[in-house]
Amino acid sequence: MSQDSTTVPETARKLSGRRRREIVAVLLFSGGPIFESSIPLSVFGIDRQDAGVPRYRLLVCAGEDVPLRTTGGLELTAPYGLEALSRAGTVVVPAWRSITQPPPAAALDALRRAHEEGARIVGLCTGAFVLAAAGLLDGRPATTHWMYAPTLAKRYPSVHVDPRELFVDDGDVLTSAGTAAGIDLCLHIVRTDHGADAAGALARRLVVPPRRSGGQERYLDRSLPEEIGADPLAEVVAWALEHLHEQFDVETLAARAYMSRRTFDRRFRSLTGSAPLQWLITQRVLQAQRLLETSDYSVDEVAGRCGFRSPVALRGHFRRQLGSSPAAYRAAYRARRPQSGADGRPERSERPERGDRGERFDRPEPVEPRPGDPSLAAMRRAAMATTAHAVTGAPLGAPPPHGGHSRHTGHIVHDPGSAGGHLTGGPEPGKPDTDLYTPRLPGQRERPVG
Repeated sequence: MSQDSTTVPETARKLSGRRRREIVAVLLFSGGPIFESSIPLSVFGIDRQDAGVPRYRLLVCAGEDVPLRTTGGLELTAPYGLEALSRAGTVVVPAWRSITQPPPAAALDALRRAHEEGARIVGLCTGAFVLAAAGLLDGRPATTHWMYAPTLAKRYPSVHVDPRELFVDDGDVLTSAGTAAGIDLCLHIVRTDHGADAAGALARRLVVPPRRSGGQERYLDRSLPEEIGADPLAEVVAWALEHLHEQFDVETLAARAYMSRRTFDRRFRSLTGSAPLQWLITQRVLQAQRLLETSDYSVDEVAGRCGFRSPVALRGHFRRQLGSSPAAYRAAYRARRPQSGADGRPERSERPERGDRGERFDRPEPVEPRPGDPSLAAMRRAAMATTAHAVTGAPLGAPPPHGGHSRHTGHIVHDPGSAGGHLTGGPEPGKPDTDLYTPRLPGQRERPVG
């Protein structure tokens, strides 16, 4: 799910004459994650006109005068500096190296100047922190990685942070959620500039869906920022998480914190970046997710165990946050999960054994031949003659070479006077010359001789 502006905000400015919308500047910083940095380079930096995707001109710019090393240790070289932002109609900040560090002042000035001259400013993942530090998100809706959304909301209270969205398009300022959501936003930009056909063709080249349904809700963690641990509200939050199966409202939480509802709302939002009612509903939905995944409770029972007043309320909130009904979510989850046997290991389907050509065969139980069986004697004679013919070339039915027999301990040696070899060996000392040169049937045990 994404949030798009239906009207251009008043803060949007006309693009100055020296800027071109098809010129995209990517602003890189040292310590940035390589994946997020590569997204705009791949989307806007490769010529795919043969696939029907209009070409952009890419300017890779260094946001600071230091070596650009990514989190993976790769060092990048940017051919342009901050001055190149003056030519771009779109400026993309893929990510910022640390949410605890302030961005360089020169980069913030360049972003503000570009925005004043009408450039479209895009922040991917933690790039939203750079845009917020430049003041470009004041009074605007925005998103970022769900893990950092509470910190963004707390540090910049004037920003309307929505951690549920994959991306937010506010006209001339756009932000995306974490990591792969940057692809969704870049595809949205191509769709806005050149239409759905171009975005669809690009998505096929990238092997990703043109549009993803749902938002970040399914990835949200139920934990809260570490900062709340030392706050008096921490006890109230812990109590709420332990009693989600009970029906209570925000007034109950405010009373437990000995605060008015208004004061509680303000304190809670400053700590978590979310309104207490929305946070409570999200926790109940997350609890419902876990029960749908790990239990066989009916949807009605899940609703009661998560504190919803009715199954209808659960279905409504579940669909709004996750984009599907509880029953459909459970079915999809179980379809993806491997089935386990009684021992906890994935079950394996029984398959018949097959030969080299794939034909099915059943192995019979080995039969123990009895001494004196005429069929066994015939098999011995046939095997002896066939082996002698194969090794020495003697005609079938002729006696074995060298006037004797070879036990299975015999071996083939090279005869310089022939092209093949011949069997050597004979009766073992102390053993009678009987039952020699005898093939063994499958499963036949060695019989004592003598």
